[in-house]
Amino acid sequence: MRTEQIGAPAIDRDTVRGATTGLAPGVLALLAATGSLVACYGTLLAAGAFGVEMVGWRAHLQAVVMWGLGGIALWAIWTDRAQHGRNLPLVIGAVGVGLILFVLYVHFDQSLEILAYVCLVAAALLNQNSLVGAYAKQLQAQTREIAELNGRLEDKVERQSGEIERLDRLRDFLSPKVAELVVEGGEARLLDSHRRYIACLFCDIRDFTAFTEGAEPEDTIAVLQAFHGQIGELAGRHNGTIGFRAGDGVMVFFNDPIPCEEPVRDALNLAQDIRGAVAELRRRWERLGFSFGIGIGIAAGYATLGLIGAKGGAGYTAIGNPVNIAARLCDLAQDNEILLDQRAYLDIEHAVTAEATEPRQLKGVSKPVETYRVLEGSNAA
Repeated sequence: MRTEQIGAPAIDRDTVRGATTGLAPGVLALLAATGSLVACYGTLLAAGAFGVEMVGWRAHLQAVVMWGLGGIALWAIWTDRAQHGRNLPLVIGAVGVGLILFVLYVHFDQSLEILAYVCLVAAALLNQNSLVGAYAKQLQAQTREIAELNGRLEDKVERQSGEIERLDRLRDFLSPKVAELVVEGGEARLLDSHRRYIACLFCDIRDFTAFTEGAEPEDTIAVLQAFHGQIGELAGRHNGTIGFRAGDGVMVFFNDPIPCEEPVRDALNLAQDIRGAVAELRRRWERLGFSFGIGIGIAAGYATLGLIGAKGGAGYTAIGNPVNIAARLCDLAQDNEILLDQRAYLDIEHAVTAEATEPRQLKGVSKPVETYRVLEGSNAA
């Protein structure tokens, strides 16, 4: 069964790095702006607020620290812009750093200096707020993607549960490979009643009644299990559909629900494989003193196919003239013999060696049926 893949939503690596870093979003810009502000007014604030006289430092070094930290704050804002995409914090920060340089090296003005730090700190705060908002939007988008993914997964699980249920039902009467093709292709409607040209094969164990009279019930069950196991495996290998199993008999048909180019050839190949499998099975039981054989009949023609039976016990099978004829030919076949009706023989006469027998008057068929016996060693592969 075909398996469908659903990809998980892609999570931006930069988002993950920004959200999981040891520093909060935008904190570098804020720390640098605050540091520049402290470098400018720290001495005055300490003396005025706490009465602490801080060690003075050279005016040039103080200026370098002020604009240097301001530049770091501006660089951090520019770097964070790739995450949030907003230009306003960068513009305001650039104005602040520009004013700091202006009052330090061009013309000192207390009001401009205050304005410079208002701009710089405001830019850092706005940058931090923009980053938090951008991360929030990205997380919301990823949450929506995960929700959509979960919805698709639920739909997939529900759809595949239905496929598994249909597949389990189909495996009761189709080979596993054919059942999977029907389910994966969404062609369950093929199981509705319809007409199609098919090849039908019937086979059953010869002298099985005599075998059961002399064998223990456990031995009888063992033979039937081995027989049906071989038939099921071989039918699946040749893309045949098992119409029904009845004790020591099996009906298999070809060209439905999956079309095949030469259904009669496929049926004959299966018949020859069945004959070989039963011969091997018979050799093992002959050592214990038991003997049985196999008879096979094959017919071709148009039949009606579909599900037949009640819910829980329905089977997919074929009814019609080729089914009746194949069943009657199987009854007439001698041990190890494969009989074809005329239509089946004409379909593969170029690929099989067979001899005509006397026309047979079959039960349930109005006219005598031309019959052909497949000769030993004939190969339709």
